[in-house]
Amino acid sequence: MGDLFETNNWVYGKNKQYCTILKEPNDKSIAVVSGITENNGINYYTEDKLSKEEIFESELTISTRGEYSGTVFFQKEKFVLANNILVMKMPNLTKNQKQFIGSIINSLAYGGYSGYPKKNTLNKDKIQLPTKNKKIDYDFMENFIAEIEEERIAKLEAYLLASGLKEYTLTEEEEQVLDDFENGKLAWNEFNLEKLFGKSTRGKRLKSDDRSSGTLPFVTAGENNEGISAFVGNSITIFPKNTTTIDMFGSAKYRNYDYGGDDHIAVVHTQDLPKFASIFVTSAIHKSSYTGKFNYGRNFYAKDADELNISLPSKNKTPNYKLMETLISATQKLVIKDVILYLNKNSY
Repeated sequence: MGDLFETNNWVYGKNKQYCTILKEPNDKSIAVVSGITENNGINYYTEDKLSKEEIFESELTISTRGEYSGTVFFQKEKFVLANNILVMKMPNLTKNQKQFIGSIINSLAYGGYSGYPKKNTLNKDKIQLPTKNKKIDYDFMENFIAEIEEERIAKLEAYLLASGLKEYTLTEEEEQVLDDFENGKLAWNEFNLEKLFGKSTRGKRLKSDDRSSGTLPFVTAGENNEGISAFVGNSITIFPKNTTTIDMFGSAKYRNYDYGGDDHIAVVHTQDLPKFASIFVTSAIHKSSYTGKFNYGRNFYAKDADELNISLPSKNKTPNYKLMETLISATQKLVIKDVILYLNKNSY
C-alpha cells in the first residue's frame, strides 16, 4: 500500500491522558478514537484544549493492538487519537473512496494478538483495487459506495414509512411525561407479575434433530439473534405476539410476533396490554430478573416469573399503563430523530 500512502501520512496515537473525559458529546467536545470496536472506535469525548496537529477529520483509523487489531473505521467528524490507534491520511481522496479502501484493508489478515499492523507492514501489504487502463479506478469506488448508500437509505426510508416511524416531534404530553420522569416526579409502586398477568407459561423442549424447517420463530436462551435459534414447522404451542419471554438467565425480551419456545423460556402473558405499555413492562421485568442471580446452575423458570415483583409507574396504586405508553412513545421519537434528520439530508 506504499503507493497509496506517503510515509508521513501514517500517524500513531499517543498514550495521552486527557483531562476531561465525557461519555456523551456536546458542542465543545471532540471524539477520542482508540482501539475499541464499538461506536466506530470512539471511546469517549474530551473538551481539552487541542492543537491543530492533534485534530483529524474525514480519515481512516486502524486499531494496532489487542484482539481487534486491524479493524478499520472511517471517521467523518473531527477526532483525536488515543493510544493503540493509527490514522491513515489520504487528503486527495473523497469520503466514498476512503470508505471503499478502508473496507479492503479491513479484510487483511490482522487480528488476535499477533501480526499487529504497523507502518512498515502496511506499506508492504498488497490489496486488490478496481482498475481501468491499468490505473486505480477511483470513479468506480466513488460510484460503488454511492450506490450502496442510496440503496440502504431507500430501504431504511421504506421501513420507517411502513412502521409509522417518520414522526419525531414530541407532543406536549410527551414532553411533560419526560420532564416528570427525569425529575423524579412520577409515582411508582411494586407489583407482583402473576397478579398482573396470571401464571407464566413454560415452553417445551424441541430437540434440534426433531425440528422441521418452517417459518415460526423458535426461541431459546441466549442473546444472539434475540434468542431465536431456528424457524420451525413443527406442531407446537404458539405464543402470541405482544408478550414477554424470560430465558434461563433472567433476560427478558419483548416479542412483536407469534413464536414457539423451549423449556428454558418463560412466557409472561402481556398480550392484552397496548404495545408500548407491554414494551415498558418488559424493561421493568428485565431490570428485576436479569441480576446475575440465575445461571447454568440456577435457571430461571416460570415459577420464578410468578414470584417476581416489578416497579411500574402508578396512579392510585395501580399500574399507569397510559403513562407507560406515552413514555415509550417519547423515547422512540428521541431515538429515531437523528435517523430521520439524516434521511432528510441524504435522500436521493
